[in-house]
Amino acid sequence: MKILLLEDDFTLSKEISAFFTSKEFECFPYYDGSLLLKKYAAYDYDLIILDINVPGINGIEVCKGIRETDKKTPIIMLTAFSEIEDKLASFDNGADDYLVKPFHFEELYARISSLLRRKEIPQQVEKKIMIQDLEIQEEEMKVFRSGEEIKLTPKEFKLILILAHARGKVLSKQFIAEKLWDYHIETNQNTIEVYINFLRKKIDKDHETKLIRTKIGYGYYLSDQE
Repeated sequence: MKILLLEDDFTLSKEISAFFTSKEFECFPYYDGSLLLKKYAAYDYDLIILDINVPGINGIEVCKGIRETDKKTPIIMLTAFSEIEDKLASFDNGADDYLVKPFHFEELYARISSLLRRKEIPQQVEKKIMIQDLEIQEEEMKVFRSGEEIKLTPKEFKLILILAHARGKVLSKQFIAEKLWDYHIETNQNTIEVYINFLRKKIDKDHETKLIRTKIGYGYYLSDQE
């Protein structure tokens, strides 16, 4: 198993590398985001760990750059911040998980093990989902409305998939939160509302028929019917 590590704290980087070497992983450390982006394509990695505040290009931008060509390798972010905005920015740019410093190495190992197990489970992917004039190409991670492609962030795409797979069933905010972020992030009702509004602006704003619907007091669903 190969782990790509971006961490500018030399001591912490050595400790993380030594820990995962003891777990029989190969760890490839970098200290500069710009250098990592230039070099990361040289190997196929099983998992990527990115600190946010590093020289060159920060970890969030590195994550975004990797996701332009690599949609599947799990990415976990390391951050000294606990603000929800930093976590959401990481997820919006394609991260799978985050861990706030300081942390125990065993917790990092548990998070990584969870991501790697999830990667190994075959995912049932539908080639195309159609809801009225909305087309979702799951494998290609693309969305079209009336034939025009709509650019979504990774988390927005995951949200539209969650709604689409429900086949018109009303989903509670709690259910959506658990599917969108698993169990690692604390969310409130406003967080889900923000993401639903992001989607509505992109999916529904310029169309007469609205597809992202609310059942007041219950949650959200995707349908061309009231």
